[in-house]
Amino acid sequence: MKNASLSRLQMSNFKLDMLLRITLSINENAPIEKLISDFKDILIDELNIGKVLMFSFNHRWEKVLVYGVPHMVADSIRVETDLLYYRQITNLTNALNPNLEVFDIIIPVYHHNHPIAYVIIGDIDEEQLGMSPTIKHLYFIQTLANIIMVAIENRRLFNESVRQESMRKELELASRMQNMLIPNPFKLPNNRTAQAAAYYLPHYEVGGDYYDWIKVTQNDYYFCIADVSGKGIAAALLMSNFQANLRAQVSANRPLNDIVNSLNDLVLESTNGEKFITLFIGKYNSQSRQMEYINAGHNPPVYFDAKNNQVQQLTLGCMGVGMFDKIPSINVGQFTVEPESKLICFTDGIVELEDNNHAQFGTEPIERIIKTGSIDSNIETIIESVHQYKGPEREFADDLTLFGIAFH
Repeated sequence: MKNASLSRLQMSNFKLDMLLRITLSINENAPIEKLISDFKDILIDELNIGKVLMFSFNHRWEKVLVYGVPHMVADSIRVETDLLYYRQITNLTNALNPNLEVFDIIIPVYHHNHPIAYVIIGDIDEEQLGMSPTIKHLYFIQTLANIIMVAIENRRLFNESVRQESMRKELELASRMQNMLIPNPFKLPNNRTAQAAAYYLPHYEVGGDYYDWIKVTQNDYYFCIADVSGKGIAAALLMSNFQANLRAQVSANRPLNDIVNSLNDLVLESTNGEKFITLFIGKYNSQSRQMEYINAGHNPPVYFDAKNNQVQQLTLGCMGVGMFDKIPSINVGQFTVEPESKLICFTDGIVELEDNNHAQFGTEPIERIIKTGSIDSNIETIIESVHQYKGPEREFADDLTLFGIAFH
């Protein structure tokens, strides 16, 4: 009796020592591999556990410990189909997967009501060992598994939080950099030649929409609106490259069709045909009042002819750039701009916006709004209409960009 009490005391002290050892390792931020290795040593060397299979979740389920069973058996067990059913310690005499029956007990480890690990254990020779060590030390093994796996999960969540924070800061920096490439609406022209106004709202921190107004001579101006297929960082990077190439092309005051052909080559080279860009590019001479434009697969801008009180859409052009090796043909639109006429360009995030009945916003509101008021008020009214059309309960599904010009 005395020996039995001493043995129990020694085992209790041993378990306390093991818990302290593991806790100290966790506090010292020991590698995950060491924690798993220490757990294995305790189970096998100290508690005489004969079979161990452990799964841990790290974005996906992974086997992190296999001992005492053939790998063929371990590989046949899948968490999603064989283990998620178990929410508490369970005897495996009648398991979902027959290969689990080579074990005795499954110990699920949960954290905030989500499974983060499964420890499956069994003995080599229970008869020789007397009372099964699996049964004898079950709750100690459960406690040890919970301490280790919750610590690993907390570390994973912390690392994920650090990674997300780092990504958030990078996106903030990318957003600031992109805003430097897109003209500030308050710095757009407002003079005797023209007044311009714009609105830009990326779907994410960065977007694939772009607009620009570039003066190249005393009387010659280029302007553009563009939209990269897709959204997010990849679209933003391509748009930044496009902006640099566009400005390099127009600085030489080249014909529009040459510019579009060059942009097609550059986009293809950058994306290998995986993305394309739609754009509307115009060239305006304030002395002759001649406008040239190419609509490269973009939503047709709305033009208001003030003299004739007529609204039309500017459709002449070609396919988007980056779609094919060579653009088959390009039609260049040309017309004389009457004083006080206006032009509003937009991306598909505006006109393809849907209401609760899946009806699109379309161009009709733009065609109506452009006829009265200043270009500033036109842009503001369109944006207000877009927000009302979307409703407060829904989010925008794409980047939103408006760019308007009033010609004096």
